[in-house]
Amino acid sequence: MSSQAESAAAVSAAAEARSALRLTRSISATWWYVALAVVVFQFFVLTLLVSVLVEGSYGTATVVAVGVGGLLWWLVSLVPIFDYRHRAAEAPLLVWRRHLPSLVVGVAFGLGAGLVTGSWVVGTLPVVQVLMLLNWPPGLRLRTVLAVTVLLVALGIIDLRAIGDLAGTSWPQLIFMCATLPIITVSSLWWWDVLVALDQARISEARLAATQERLRLATDVHDLQGHHLQVVALQLELAERLMPRDAEAGMEQLRAARVSVDDARQGTRDLATRFRSVPLRDELANAVDLLRAAGTRVESVVDPDAAQAPASALGPVIRETTTNVLRHGGGRWARLSLARSDGVWRYEISNDVGATAHEAGGGAGLEGLARRAAEVEGVLHVRREGQTFTVVVTVPTEEVPVEGRVAG
Repeated sequence: MSSQAESAAAVSAAAEARSALRLTRSISATWWYVALAVVVFQFFVLTLLVSVLVEGSYGTATVVAVGVGGLLWWLVSLVPIFDYRHRAAEAPLLVWRRHLPSLVVGVAFGLGAGLVTGSWVVGTLPVVQVLMLLNWPPGLRLRTVLAVTVLLVALGIIDLRAIGDLAGTSWPQLIFMCATLPIITVSSLWWWDVLVALDQARISEARLAATQERLRLATDVHDLQGHHLQVVALQLELAERLMPRDAEAGMEQLRAARVSVDDARQGTRDLATRFRSVPLRDELANAVDLLRAAGTRVESVVDPDAAQAPASALGPVIRETTTNVLRHGGGRWARLSLARSDGVWRYEISNDVGATAHEAGGGAGLEGLARRAAEVEGVLHVRREGQTFTVVVTVPTEEVPVEGRVAG
């Protein structure tokens, strides 16, 4: 039983760890998509501004000064962008130690670029973009980005009328990109906020489900043990009263109390088994994951109706045989299958032979599996063909009840 419990725990822990790792990687990858979308779009606006200045013949010194200032503004903007990943809803709007450099550089670059180009949009955008990266409350952030977008559009119209065609044909594109940068930034951050909220809801739901399951288990244990302990206490009290007058009747109550204790113990064992049970398809998936995690190439064929197979009989078999493959197999390949035919479920696992395969062939593990299969009127077959070791377990399609096992 201990080896089966250890195997089940190992399979479950490995599956849960891989699932959590995949989820963490997916969330992390989503964050990088969001951050890179904002960073790349902001850099594109900067390069478009430099291109417009080159087209407008603003002079090499001006182009270089605006380009260097814009690159510095872009770099300091990375700090609030990447801080946003771990932001807390209760955090203040502005963290001076982190945001002050971005604000100062944004204001300086905006003033310089606005004066050099004569563009209101170019002078306003750097400050607006930094403000959009602050920790705004959700409702206020939406109103703010709508307001600044309207402002940038209005300033863009003023710029187009003032500049005209003197500075080249790329000004309309630049003004459009400047006007859309804040709203693209906010929409990207909003998408990240939604993902974080969903992940937190998932964690809360999992914790709530675990708490409810513990409460249900505690209630079942309380009801089961409370009932049996009360019966045992009454039987012992009655035996104590009967012993001085009728020893035989007192002994009868003691025997009844012992039966009640056995019933309580069996009930507790059944309750624990019920809570430890795992759907058979999940057992097989966990076995495949565990073997692959060990570097084994695995093939698996599972009947579509595997949920109807007797999980209480085949679940421990799957766990034990998986452990045997890990301990005694060659570690290169394994094949698992579960199929139903001719009134029986047939579970088969084959693997390459390892250096200690002779120990698995006659060890206590397989003997225990044979006994477990026999309890449900099943049969275990073991065969070795060259470098292939195979274990086959067949059990009836209908699970044998406990009473039937005892009677047999």
